Amino acid sequence: MDEIRTVSEESLSTALLALMERAKVVVEPAGAAAVAALLDRPHDFTGPVVAVLSGGNIDPLLLMRVIRHGMAAQGRYLSIRCRIPDRPGGLARLLSELSTAEANVLDVVHERTSETLPLDQVEVVLQLEMRGQEHRELLLKQLDEHGYQPIVN
Repeated sequence: MDEIRTVSEESLSTALLALMERAKVVVEPAGAAAVAALLDRPHDFTGPVVAVLSGGNIDPLLLMRVIRHGMAAQGRYLSIRCRIPDRPGGLARLLSELSTAEANVLDVVHERTSETLPLDQVEVVLQLEMRGQEHRELLLKQLDEHGYQPIVN
């Protein structure tokens, strides 16, 4: 053996997600380690390169968590919270802004009761699916410019 490399959980999640999306292959996280190393530092390797994939032994619940983790690592999943006026149409305006930015809303929590909220505001927690890091940054900037002041969870 010439070398040992380690990879982060984010790299494993990203590799596992890439294998599922591009190659339609499901492997366990450790089985994606070689691909994770290649994706982390592709210029460290001269071709041809072969990555050995192994094991499809992954619990479906863990698989869902790994997919979400991989999407978050790629900037494709975003969780934010922001406060909006507690007036009719306030949530609809925020959702319209998200639609304009082409963000896919996965979940909305609209909290009206909290000791930390002013009486005239509600807090909205949003789970969003994005196209990537650039789209994510553009959305956050757009929301901020429109006065929403999003906080990334």
